[in-house]
Parts: sequence; C-alpha cells; structure tokens
Amino acid sequence: MIVEQLIFIFISFSIFVYMFFKMIKNNDTSYIIILVLQALGIALNLIEVLFGIKLNILLKIIKYVFAIILPILVIAFEKRNISLFEFINITKANIYIMFGDTKKAKESLLKILDKNPNNYQSHVLLAQIYEKEGGMRKAIDEYVQAIDINKQDYNSYYKVAELLNQLDKKQEASEMLFNLLNKKPEMYEASILLGDILIDKEMYKEAVNVYQDALRFNPISFELNYNLGISYTMLNDFQSAKIYYEKSAEINSLAYNSKYSLAEIALIYKDLEEAEKKFLEVIEDDVLSAYAYYEIAKIKLIKGEKDAAIKYINLAIEIGSKKIVEKIKKDSIFIPVMAKIAMPFNLEYSNEDNEYKLEEKEKRAKEHLEEMAEITRNLSYNDINFLKKNFDNKSNKIKNKESIEDQREI
Repeated sequence: MIVEQLIFIFISFSIFVYMFFKMIKNNDTSYIIILVLQALGIALNLIEVLFGIKLNILLKIIKYVFAIILPILVIAFEKRNISLFEFINITKANIYIMFGDTKKAKESLLKILDKNPNNYQSHVLLAQIYEKEGGMRKAIDEYVQAIDINKQDYNSYYKVAELLNQLDKKQEASEMLFNLLNKKPEMYEASILLGDILIDKEMYKEAVNVYQDALRFNPISFELNYNLGISYTMLNDFQSAKIYYEKSAEINSLAYNSKYSLAEIALIYKDLEEAEKKFLEVIEDDVLSAYAYYEIAKIKLIKGEKDAAIKYINLAIEIGSKKIVEKIKKDSIFIPVMAKIAMPFNLEYSNEDNEYKLEEKEKRAKEHLEEMAEITRNLSYNDINFLKKNFDNKSNKIKNKESIEDQREI
C-alpha cells in the first residue's frame, strides 16, 4: 500500500512539473485545466495518506485518471503533433456547432488558426459553418486552404465545385469536377453534378460520356440511368433513351418520370397500346397525372374512341393544370369533341400546376419528347419503322458495348 502511494506520488508529481513547465514554455493557458485535474488527483492521494482513509474504487479510478492517465494521454497526443490547445478548441467548436452556436464555434476555430494557420480540421469546420450561414465565398476560401494542407481531401474539392456551381460559375465548377474525376473516377456525387452542369449547358454528348464512366462503378444507380435517358432524349436517340429509362424504372418502380418518358417514346413509334399502358401507370403521380390523362385522351381519339377521350380529357382538366387547357386549345385533334369538354370559365381559380416540382432537365426532356411525339404523329408507319430500325442498330451497339465491359470486369 505504502509502496503504491510512493510510486503514485513520484509519477504524478513528475508529470505535474513537466506539464507546468510545458505551459510556461508554450505560453498556453489551456494546460491549466489539466494541471487543476492533476492537482485534484494528487489531493485525493494526500487525503488517503494523511488521514489513513481508504478510498473506494470510484475515487481510486478518479485519482489515477486525473493525476496520471489523462496527462499521459495529452503527452501522447503532442508526440503525434496534436496540440492540447487545438484539441480542446476543436472539441469546444464541435459542441457549439451541436447546439447551434456558430458564433462561439467560429471564435474557437479562429483561435486555433491564429496560432497555427495550417490546422486542416479548423479550416474544414469553418468552411462548413460559413456554408450553412450562406457565406459561400468564405466557405470556398476555407475549403481551398484545407485542400492546400491535405491534397487527398477530395470531399473539400467537391464542395468547392458545388459552391462554384451555386454561384453560377459553371465553367470553373466543371473544370474542377473533370480534374476530380481524373483523380477519383468512382466519386459518385462528382459525376452527378458534372453531368447536370453539362446538361444545363446543352452538352449532351459530354454528359453521356460522364454518366457512362460513372455507371461502371454504380451500375444500379437510378439517377445515372435516368440521367442517361434524359441525355439521349435530347440527342434524339430515343431507342438508347428507352434502354436507360427502362433500367431506371426497374431500379425504382415509383419512377413515374421514367414511365412517362417511355410512354412518350412509345407514342413516337406509334405503339399506341404500349403508350396507353405506360400512361395509365403514371396517373398515380401528382405531378404528371394530368399530362398522362391528356395523352391518353389523344390516344383514344386516334383510335376513334370519342367517349373515352372525353372522359380522360375532363379528368385531366379536373386535376387543374392550366397548361392542359392551353394544350387543348392548340391541338386540332380535340376539335371534334371540343363541345363536350368541360373547359373552366376562369383559369385563375383553377388548381395550381405541379410541374414546378420537376427539375429543369426533366421539364426540358419531357417537353422535347412531347414535341417529337406531335411531329411523328403525322408520319407514316413506314417512316417510323425506318427510324426505329436505325435506333435499334444503335441500341444493339450500346448493349454489345455494355456486355463487353461486363465481361472485362468479370
């Protein structure tokens, strides 16, 4: 018992002296916390010696943790170039962030950077705070400094590109994303964002290449397959678009946008039965149901089923899409049944259209397919079969290419 206490006093006092001189040398008051805790541990031992009191197991653990274990851990951290001052302030910053006090969190992080401008973690945390506050330029500056310190920080690299895109600096963002994917081709988020930027810039062939490269790492990604469908749609390669819309619909059975696109492609090829079947699957969707009913009504008119057409077009109007009424007025196909269509007297009081929920690229692809369906409505079946034959050849090339790539991976 006495030997144990003597060893304890020698070790704890030696560490205390070491930590005290460390504080003086570094002029760092953060050591005071450790010194106070050490003093408490040493005091518990003195009470035990002077008054002959036997401490219970909990107090013994506290004594050793405060006086020996905790300061040894601090020394071990410092040997790994982890400053106690930085450790405490980063811990404080994370606690402040947890409770939503970003002002105090920033103060703690700026204290670290005043002493050590190369503290990687502080730059990342500051960037995240600025980003949440809407200070995108400040966030970019902090992420860039984090990347300068840690060249392997691909997440910060991506965040810079994302923020540049939000600032409408798409060229700079796309250049960063191309560079990032050269270093880390499997980075899913980078492929998605780059593809979106290319679609926005109407660079559809380039978008296809990006998505195809990403598909090698994520073959069952709904988003990649769906975006490929959109890209091929805008390239007028409808058979290739069909392949990827079908894949996206298989991956996500609730992908009504994919089903709507497949229905429109079926219309382009004059496959009325397939088109009607797909549109009927889409009527469950709040955003596209009115458009689906509208398209079914047109199919019924092409088939000569006027009563069914009237029923479906009135359902479309009942849902309340202003654009449906505009479409009816512009399309001569409805002239024979116009008298039986329940046109609203005042469109201002009709239900709002839900199309705003679609992303810009989705609206663009949807409108393009609808326009092409209108154009091909007046083509002969021979013309359609000729187009389909050309598209089938392209489709087979895509499938063969994918098959070869799959075999290589095996």
